[in-house]
Amino acid sequence: MKKTQSGFTLIELAIVLVIIGLLLGGVLKGQELINSAKVKNFASDFRNIPVYMYGYQDKFRALPGDDASAVNHVGVLAAEVGNGNGQLGGRWNDAPAVANETALFWLHVRRAGLAQGSVNIGDAAADFYPKNADGGRIGIEAGGQNPVSGIPGTYVICSEGILGKYVKQLDITMDDGNTAGGSMMAKLTASANGTAAAAGANSVATAAIVDSTSYTVCLGV
Repeated sequence: MKKTQSGFTLIELAIVLVIIGLLLGGVLKGQELINSAKVKNFASDFRNIPVYMYGYQDKFRALPGDDASAVNHVGVLAAEVGNGNGQLGGRWNDAPAVANETALFWLHVRRAGLAQGSVNIGDAAADFYPKNADGGRIGIEAGGQNPVSGIPGTYVICSEGILGKYVKQLDITMDDGNTAGGSMMAKLTASANGTAAAAGANSVATAAIVDSTSYTVCLGV
C-alpha cells in the first residue's frame, strides 16, 4: 500500500513563526525591563547619597563623616568623629577606619537612621560599604581629588563594577550621555584614583565603552 507523507501547511508554518516571534519578543522585552530596572537602581544610589548628606546637615548642622560632635548627635564612640573642619577627608574607597572621614560618613548617616548598613567601622570594606546592583562598592569623597580626571563637584560619588552596557544608559539617564565629560564620568574599574596634583584616572569616552567590561562611574554633586 502506498503511504502518503503530509507536511505542514502554509497556515501552520505561519502560526509557528508567529509564536516564535512572540516568544523572542517577550524574551527581549523581559531583558530590556531587567536592564532598565538595574539602571534605575544605579541611579537611585547616586540620588540617595546627597539626600543622606543634606538630611544630616539639616538636622545636626554638620557634615556626616566630618562631624566633631557625632558622639552627642548620633551616639558613636569618641574615636568615631570627624575633625569638624567642614571638609571630608579620605578617598571614596579607603578602607573603613576611624581615620577616614569618607568611611565615617556612612557610619554617621546610618547612626542617624538615614541609611541602612553596618555600624561597625572595623568591618572589612566588602561588609561595611554599601553595594550597587552589580555588587560593586559605593562611596563619596570631597571634590577636587579627581577619582576621575577633571570631574567637577563639591563632592564626588563613585560606584564601581558597573558593566558598560549599563554605564552608557546610566549617563543618558542622569547626565549628558558623554561618559568622558559632564558631571558623570566613567573610568575602568581597575584604574587607580587620580589626585589633585596628578590626574591618573582618565575617563573613557562613550564610543570606547565595552558592554561586557567593568567600569567605575562617578558623579560630581
